[in-house]
Amino acid sequence: SDIVVTATTSKTPVFDGSWVKRGTHINGIGSHSPQARELDERVVSSARIIVDSLEANLKEAGDFLIPMAEGRFSKEMKYGELGEVVLGGKRGREKPDEITLFKSVGLAIEDVSTAAAVYAKAKSLGVGREITL
Repeated sequence: SDIVVTATTSKTPVFDGSWVKRGTHINGIGSHSPQARELDERVVSSARIIVDSLEANLKEAGDFLIPMAEGRFSKEMKYGELGEVVLGGKRGREKPDEITLFKSVGLAIEDVSTAAAVYAKAKSLGVGREITL
């Protein structure tokens, strides 16, 4: 595949990293606890990695923490944050055959901004119902 998206609660990798062809982009948005992982160390060590938050990923992402504990990966390897890429401070993909990985553990701001956008759209369309809690 050109794009792989994982969104599981798996405790073990869900596919073999050797299956990933050059030029693939992976979105890893599940398994957001230190004991869980969707991605094996082959994927993690071969990809240009962009995360939603470096600090949060180094506390919560078993995809990184498990191979780090095994000595197969270090936090200095290939990191950038999504905000740095969006603002042009860091590059995403640099070569067509590069494997890229976006790992998200989920941030409250992502939930709040999505909720605000959905609320604004519903209000502009005159749909939905206000309730008192």
